[in-house]
Amino acid sequence: MKVVLVEDELTASDHLTYLLNALDTDIEVVAVLDTVKSCIAYFSKPTDAALVFMDIHLGDGLSFEIFDHVTVSIPIIFTTAYDEYALKAFTVNSIDYILKPVHQEELAKALEKFRNLTNAQTLSKTDVTEVMRLLKGQQKTYKSNYLIAHRDELIPVKTEEIAYFYIDTGIVKVVTLQNKVFAMDKKLEDLEQELDPSVFDRANRQFIVNRNAIVKIKQYFGGKLIVNVNPPSAERIVVSKAKATPFKNWVNS
Repeated sequence: MKVVLVEDELTASDHLTYLLNALDTDIEVVAVLDTVKSCIAYFSKPTDAALVFMDIHLGDGLSFEIFDHVTVSIPIIFTTAYDEYALKAFTVNSIDYILKPVHQEELAKALEKFRNLTNAQTLSKTDVTEVMRLLKGQQKTYKSNYLIAHRDELIPVKTEEIAYFYIDTGIVKVVTLQNKVFAMDKKLEDLEQELDPSVFDRANRQFIVNRNAIVKIKQYFGGKLIVNVNPPSAERIVVSKAKATPFKNWVNS
């Protein structure tokens, strides 16, 4: 079976490909698309893919924008860290909705659901109450506290007190609003899945920032942004042109 992945994070698409191949060796990923623009171009042409796995937040906007430009007749399974778009997902040919991080068991159930459906029109009969019931069982909880090893101590740090996380020479460090700095045995990719996306955002590959730590945002050349935070960061926090609009929307939400 041929599938298409719509995902702007390389680690996430690699992880999903690994899980799919582990579940079914006959699954072939024929395309990985990372922007709304590339999706519109791809789905404007015929494709022999049977299924689409689609993230909602892409580098240049929300994936729902794709459907304003092209008709995607292939069944879709949404994979995203945000559950606020769940009901909207069921209006655009979606057969399932998996919250990140994607686990093999949930993915297997979604694939089984896809195989059991006789056609995508079944979705139009989905009762909203039932959808809400299913989503309630998928409600994601986020980390409220981290126990951080510091010298010979374990120090509890409340998530709400963290200003930002960043990578320093390969080591993830956390800076609190009180300007305390700790090293963590974590990856930013893992932290990104554990943190409340309404409060924390992956500004770039090096930084995850707390909305409450942002002092101001400056326009930068090439459509990029520079984010000033408090406590100040020794490294400049630059948001790419592709992510600039979603980032400003997040800050303004």
